[in-house]
Amino acid sequence: MPIPLVNSIASWFLKKRFHQIELFLKYPNEVQNELLLSLINMAKDTEIGKQYGFESITNYKTFAERIPIKNYEGWQDVIERSRRGQTNIFWPSPIKWFAKSSGTTNAKSKFIPVSSESLEDCHYAAGKDLLCMYLNNNEDSQLFTGKSLRLGGSKELYKENGTVFGDLSAILIDNMPFWAEFSSTPSSKVSLMSDWEYKMQAIVDETINENVTSLAGVPSWMLVLLNNVLETTGKQNLHDVWPNLEVYFHGGVSFTPYVDQYKKILPKNNFKYYEIYNASEGFFAIQDQNNSSELLLMLDYGIFYEFIPMNIYESSDECAIPLSEVKLNQNYAVVITTNAGLWRYKIGDTVRFTSLNPYRIKVSGRTRHHINAFGEELIIENAEDALKKVCKRTKAEIVDYTAAPIFMKGKEKGAHEWLIEFKTPPEDLNYFNELFDNALKSLNSDYEAKRYNNLTLNKPKIHIARQQLFYDWLKQNNKLGGQHKIPRLSNTRDYIDDLLSLNS
Repeated sequence: MPIPLVNSIASWFLKKRFHQIELFLKYPNEVQNELLLSLINMAKDTEIGKQYGFESITNYKTFAERIPIKNYEGWQDVIERSRRGQTNIFWPSPIKWFAKSSGTTNAKSKFIPVSSESLEDCHYAAGKDLLCMYLNNNEDSQLFTGKSLRLGGSKELYKENGTVFGDLSAILIDNMPFWAEFSSTPSSKVSLMSDWEYKMQAIVDETINENVTSLAGVPSWMLVLLNNVLETTGKQNLHDVWPNLEVYFHGGVSFTPYVDQYKKILPKNNFKYYEIYNASEGFFAIQDQNNSSELLLMLDYGIFYEFIPMNIYESSDECAIPLSEVKLNQNYAVVITTNAGLWRYKIGDTVRFTSLNPYRIKVSGRTRHHINAFGEELIIENAEDALKKVCKRTKAEIVDYTAAPIFMKGKEKGAHEWLIEFKTPPEDLNYFNELFDNALKSLNSDYEAKRYNNLTLNKPKIHIARQQLFYDWLKQNNKLGGQHKIPRLSNTRDYIDDLLSLNS
């Protein structure tokens, strides 16, 4: 199809879709409330709907009073029944697909229901919106002259009791409309290979001669792939391999630790980065502006949002608030109700709002991924902002890291222990540590208070990890590829002790 025609079709779709986006931008709370009542009405005759009296719920207040907030464990039993083929338990349409996710901290697998409605009205709709927003902001884009290099999970799909489970990316690829195959690379056959290391080379071999105009995938694994591309081709940067490459759509982990490494292999000043916020449970937010770190919360994908202030999370005072009550720059745990039958479900992520008109967010971390052993409430966002500042000052580059508390023993003070794999290590680790400690103090007043005169916390203790330590740990734990990632911060020493034992 000629490129001008493709752009005309995309422009038509964009204008049509923008009217709907403008609706939730102008009336966000009304759109969310209407969506909630629609979800309740659709599920009123399900087992869960009858249990909680959906038929008589007419407003958010009653909804919040009747239905408890739960994590995966709270829904596990009914999800398992659904996986065995039972229907109409928590959603009226049959659930055929389950996205298998081990999360980051839990070795036990989770099976997240994916309905036909969530596939079409959430995941695929978001993919179209992402392209629409990008094209709207970049009218001279040549995106459709070539292909998108997508890097998904490494697991194939498995059938069991009439249902299918696997990585969300595998489910999306398997259900992708036929025309999407023509605009993507590698082929579905290669994308769904189960052996990650074999698959990586197969992707390189299949894509280096394609006209790749965009990249899509998790930053950590995409970086591994792109370095393999440069090694195979002998080129200095990716523009020498793919001259028309113009944008990287990324999500899954924070991009902050990887920015400088990407800029080295993608040196063009006009190269674009667009962030997305999605998970097995749904697609939540999209960067809607060039050169922005804020994400527009998408309010019409069949997901109703609630938020728990992190200062009361998992306390006796825990309660959720609707979107209309959130405040700027506070840390919230995200709770969702979805068109796949998840009701008031804790997804395990934390966000903070950077704008209330429209509602824009930044992902600040995970509810389980913080260090609060001494009341310091250190979150991933603090850690990565501090590391970015210090790396810039010391010209260091980081591949990966993890951190955990050193607990008090007797009269010994506590501390934070960091294990960092550098691509380019700092010349003076003690100076790096001093700058890092000061950066954390400037970003987190609770940390600063605990560090004051070494009152509770001593200076951080930093170890340099050997090359490929984290890769080897992931491989040993069968977690290569896809959404798998290193646990950045932990309140326990399980991960760091395991990694330190491998660091020889």
